[in-house]
This record gives sequence, C-alpha cells and structure tokens, in this order.
Amino acid sequence: MIALVQRVSTAKVEVEGRVTGEIDRGLLVLLGVERQDDGERMRKLADKVMKYRIFSDDEGKMNLNVRQAGGKLLVVSQFTLAADTGKGLRPSFSGAGKPDQAQALYQEFVAYCRSSGMEVETGEFAADMQVSLTNDGPVTFHLQV
Repeated sequence: MIALVQRVSTAKVEVEGRVTGEIDRGLLVLLGVERQDDGERMRKLADKVMKYRIFSDDEGKMNLNVRQAGGKLLVVSQFTLAADTGKGLRPSFSGAGKPDQAQALYQEFVAYCRSSGMEVETGEFAADMQVSLTNDGPVTFHLQV
C-alpha cells in the first residue's frame, strides 16, 4: 500500500463539477493499493500517515503530526501509484490491486482514520476526479509499508 502525502494549506476534489471533499490545513493523501495489501498493511499505513511528523512546531522544526497541528485528511484513491514504470514508455498496472480489493481497502483506510478521531474528507473511488491543492512548503512524502 502506498500513500503520497502532501502537506496542504487547502485541497479539494471535484467530480463532474461537484465538490466531494475539501479541507483547509492538513494532508492530501493519494492512496494506491497493491495486490499483496490487506487489512494489516492498511492499518500500518494509516497509523503512519496520521502519526508522521511533518508539521512545524513553535521552533519551525517538523515535529508535529496532522492531529497535533489541528489538520484534517483528504484521502483520494489513486491506482497509478501502484504502476511499474521500470521498463518501456508505458506503465504496467499488473501489481495494482483489483478494483474490488482496492475499493474495500480504500474505504477501510478512511473508516480507520475516522475511528481514530481524524476528520476525513474523500474523493470518489474510480471516478474521474479533479484535485486541486496548495502544497504547503512544498512538503511531499512517499510512504509505503
């Protein structure tokens, strides 16, 4: 399971002109599911995302996690993160989770974060989404378990 995490001052997702999720300060989490992923890997990644210290403390050092910084999560499914780009000029998605597996783990990820007390907004699974953001920093990390 892969999360591309971006610290944002604002982010939103639109589907066919309708806003499905929007946050101010927080993390935009682009979430990719791979074939070998399961509930245990999902929980490990969700905990890592929520506890990852990438917000500045009073001294300007990255010592705070999203909850400590008073931020929210915007979680967007993105199967292209699971692409194999090692050969040729066209990505292979053979390692990506099947749609039913990916959707279930995406929904579990969101539910798990919410049950941990996080405010979570979402995109729409398998939809053509327009994601806009203001990356704060810019700060972007590729997290994997």
